[in-house]
Amino acid sequence: MIYGVGTDICKLSRIESMKSLDAFAEKILSDNEKKIFSSKDETQKIKFLGLQFAAKEAFVKALGTGFKKPMMPNQISVLRNDEGKPIIEFDESIKSFINDLGIKSSHVSLSDDGGYAVAFVILEA
Repeated sequence: MIYGVGTDICKLSRIESMKSLDAFAEKILSDNEKKIFSSKDETQKIKFLGLQFAAKEAFVKALGTGFKKPMMPNQISVLRNDEGKPIIEFDESIKSFINDLGIKSSHVSLSDDGGYAVAFVILEA
């Protein structure tokens, strides 16, 4: 059964115009995502931040909570499996919150083109 659906779009020029990509990364990325971020060049960092942020926004929209405690962006990881498919993982501090809602699985799709990053998330109960 579908619990929720969320989508988000991020204009990459908004990310690019930030005073500090590192400060934004510190605010929204998990520790695992920060390692990936630090290995990228400046152009790749902008796209990476846009995709990660769009995915996290889409996730909390599907959840219906928005970003508020206990659900903060740096507690959600959007990683890639061995085949490159995006997957969502959670910080231990919010796993029980997700489980209490009855969410059994999540699906995420990411894309970027023409200066935009977009994410679509489906949560199943």
